[in-house]
Amino acid sequence: MLLSVDWDAYSGTRELVFDAPIWGTPDRDHDRLAAWQQRAARRGGTNWEALDSDFPLYPGWPDLRQYAGTPTAVTLSHADIWPWLERWPGQDVLNIDSHHDLSSFSGDSTRLRPGNWAGLALSAGLVRRYECRYPVWHAELPVAEGYDLARTQAELDALLPAPLLESVTLTRSAELPPPEQVTALLLVQSPAWTNPAHDREFWALAEDLGAEVLVEPLRREGQV
Repeated sequence: MLLSVDWDAYSGTRELVFDAPIWGTPDRDHDRLAAWQQRAARRGGTNWEALDSDFPLYPGWPDLRQYAGTPTAVTLSHADIWPWLERWPGQDVLNIDSHHDLSSFSGDSTRLRPGNWAGLALSAGLVRRYECRYPVWHAELPVAEGYDLARTQAELDALLPAPLLESVTLTRSAELPPPEQVTALLLVQSPAWTNPAHDREFWALAEDLGAEVLVEPLRREGQV
């Protein structure tokens, strides 16, 4: 299988944080840095640590180091994933993510974006089967996609054709697949959704795994 890990599965939010990007945000340059600066300022902070109580780094991410030796790439956004998928066409994909990335409610449904790449890849036959595995902390956030999997599945039923739905699974778990089952790993920063205070850990993980850079992720330390 191919393993895709969106950093927003670990760099997340607490319940009832109403300016959290998990509830819905575009993926523009403003959202990747300026929006985070504004969140820090609202909390009276002069550094990213002001965000810590509302936007924590959840446990489990160090376990990704078990994939050392697996072909690994790192990139800015899931919008960059197509060439990576084309290296290993027709495989199953496990995407550990706070969003299913199968379809979006707005915008051009045929244009590759972070929110629809998985649906497009299934439609193109580039991916055989797709599982979105939500992080366990979604169980504490009633508005999150991964809180009520039946509700999220019902939303997808209205967005995707039946043949694609047969190839889609939604789960919520902290489990990672054994390294011997993973053909390749992709780490995705998704800076519009992830706390800049956690860039240091993200880059350290990418370096520990010897990740090839597809599109340069951001280094936002010290930019408050």
